[in-house]
This record gives sequence, C-alpha cells and structure tokens, in this order.
Amino acid sequence: MKKSFSFKFYMYLCTLNRITSLVRILKDILFMRKLLLLIVLLLGNHVIMNGKTFIKGRNTNKLTLVIGTYTGGGSKGIYTYRLDQNTGKSVPLSSVTVPNPSYLIPSKDEKFIYAVSEMPDTTAALNAYMIDKNTGHLKLINRRLTQGEDPCYVSTNGHEVITANYTGGSMSVFPLRKDGGLNPIIRQFHGHLGGPDITRQNSPHIHCVRFSPDGKYIFATDFSADQILRFRLASDKITLLPLDHPITIDTNSGPRHLIFSSDGKFAYLISELSGNITVFRYANGNLKRFQVITADVHHAQGSADIHISPDGKFLYASNRLKNDGIAIFSRNQLTGQLSWAGYQNTGIHPRNFNITPNGKFLLVACRDSNEIEIYNRNPRTGLLTDTRQSIRISKPVCIQFIK
Repeated sequence: MKKSFSFKFYMYLCTLNRITSLVRILKDILFMRKLLLLIVLLLGNHVIMNGKTFIKGRNTNKLTLVIGTYTGGGSKGIYTYRLDQNTGKSVPLSSVTVPNPSYLIPSKDEKFIYAVSEMPDTTAALNAYMIDKNTGHLKLINRRLTQGEDPCYVSTNGHEVITANYTGGSMSVFPLRKDGGLNPIIRQFHGHLGGPDITRQNSPHIHCVRFSPDGKYIFATDFSADQILRFRLASDKITLLPLDHPITIDTNSGPRHLIFSSDGKFAYLISELSGNITVFRYANGNLKRFQVITADVHHAQGSADIHISPDGKFLYASNRLKNDGIAIFSRNQLTGQLSWAGYQNTGIHPRNFNITPNGKFLLVACRDSNEIEIYNRNPRTGLLTDTRQSIRISKPVCIQFIK
C-alpha cells in the first residue's frame, strides 16, 4: 500500500510539474506576443522577420521603381517596376503616356509623383500623379504649363513644387493642393547670362533647384553664369525671397546638380563643363567652399549626376561623352572631404543614377544604350560590380524609388 501510494504521489507530482511547465510556456508565449506588439508600435508598424522588413504586411525589400524617359523611338513616358533590393531582380508593373518625363520625384509621403514634360516650346509642363505602390499604377491628377521651356529638374517641400527650366533659365513655383495636385503658377525667377562657353552658356540656364536640409532656403544652379542662386523661404513655406550675393563657382564650370549630406552639414556640386565636384560647408543659408576635386579626368564636358551612399561613406558622380561611367569617391563623414576611390565604366550616356535605400545596388540610366544597368555596391570599398540584370527600356533618364 505504501509503495502504491508513493508511486501515485510521484505520478501526481510529475503531472503537476508538467502542468506548471505548460503554464510557464503559455505565459512566455503571451509575453513574447506582447513584446512583439510593443516592438511593432515602437517601430511604427515595422516588423523584421528572417532578415526582411515588413510594413503592415508589405515586404519593404520590394521597391517600386519609377523611371522617366525621353519619348519617341520606343518609349511612351513613365514606367514602373518592382525591384527587389536584396537580389537586384526586377519585373515590370505599369506605364503611363506623357511626353519627355525626363525628371520626376515622389512626394515625401510617397503618394504622389511630380514629373516634368521637358518640351522645347510652350507645351512644356509639370504633371502631378497619384501612385499605387502595390500596382505601380499612375493616375494623372492635373498638369500645369511651366511657362519656361525644357523643364529638366523638379523639387518639392510638401507645400509647393518648383521646376528648373533649362531653356530661358527660369524657375516655376506651383503651390500644392490638398489632393496632391498643382495650383496655378505663382512666380517665375530667372537666371543670368555670363559664362564664356559660347556653345552652352550663351543664354541663361537653370539646371537644378534644391531645398536646404533645414527647409528654410532654396538653391538653384545658374549654369550659364557659373553661380548658385539663393532664396529664403517665407513663413508660408511657399513664397521665395531672393537673396543677394549668389555663390560663385569657377569660371566655365557649368554648375549642374547640387546635393546635401544627410546630416545637413555639407553640400556637393557637380559641374557639367569642368567635370569638378565642389564641396561646401552648409549653415544658415550659406555655402562655404573648401574643396574642389575632379570627377571627369578626360574633361569631356559631360558630367551629369551626383549622389551620396545611404551610409554616407561614399559619393558617386556620372560622366558622359568620353569614358562614360561613374566616378567613385570615399567620403570623410566628419569633415565632408572627398578622396578618389575608383571608376566604373557604364553604358552610353549615364545621365542619371540612383542608389537603393539599403545601399546594396546602384542603378544607372544609360540613355543611349537604352538600358538601366544594375550594379552591386561594395559597402567597404564603394566599388561597383555589374550584376548583368539590366532593365531594357528606351531612353531612360531618371530613376526614383518608392519604399
């Protein structure tokens, strides 16, 4: 009897222990679920699983790639693709017919696309689209004439959209509607004549317009006068107030594209004619130059685009007309200074390029090769390797990503 009772008691304890363990497991599961929920709330609905990031169930390693082109000869306008920024593979999604959408940008909330129609006459315009991130479908909201020929660049601060109109050298300012559409143009600003290059600086040209990192100022590259124009943004975040004393660039430079570092402390200018990169310290609407370094060693007078890698460690600049490719510079993140790191030859006429948000790939729009080349980017050296996964498309000239 004692043995039988002891055995039953032993079995009872074992069962109790199992139940206790099960309860602990259930508590752990509930705790982990609460912890996961807390992480989701803290990250703003971002969840990381198996090395991939999801937002509200959407895999953010899948980007929507938006491509602007020169139309005619095979292209009809804007094209969208799905791009996997882990593998570099892409699949076509949608397209929309619009003349010469040579430059385009997404709004900050990525709900809208603003694309120029770079036309050499009175039909030059700015187009506002809604974009469906999942399907890549673009729906036109409205279109406004820029009242300046050949708009080649566009920027927005969420309150207005500004175009840089190359021919005639003007900037067009469009206040934004609540639905993302464009209100009528409110003002034009004009560049100046002044450069000695009689073939490309014999009339005013504005090539790029950028909002400063602090959102208080606007800078415009005055290509023909070899200077950067400055404007202060009024309290309504729409009205532009011209400032005296533009930033002077070296003679016969042809300033083209201007970018800022992510910390807002430095600015980098690529000049088309000189092939140089000018480096500035930025503070309170002022640009103070402290370095000039050559990106185009062949002096082909065709330098085009410039970007900093997402990690801030490297800067890239494209060159055309001779030895077409991408110049690569390492970047000191504390001082902003550049040093030569290498060069990657590309297809013909790399007018524009962009780097995926995760920094893994650099995509080059090779206009005259009719393709977008996809390069793997070495995060340690900054050097590029062709993945041989090019997108075949007629006359690509602008690349943007939507997460």
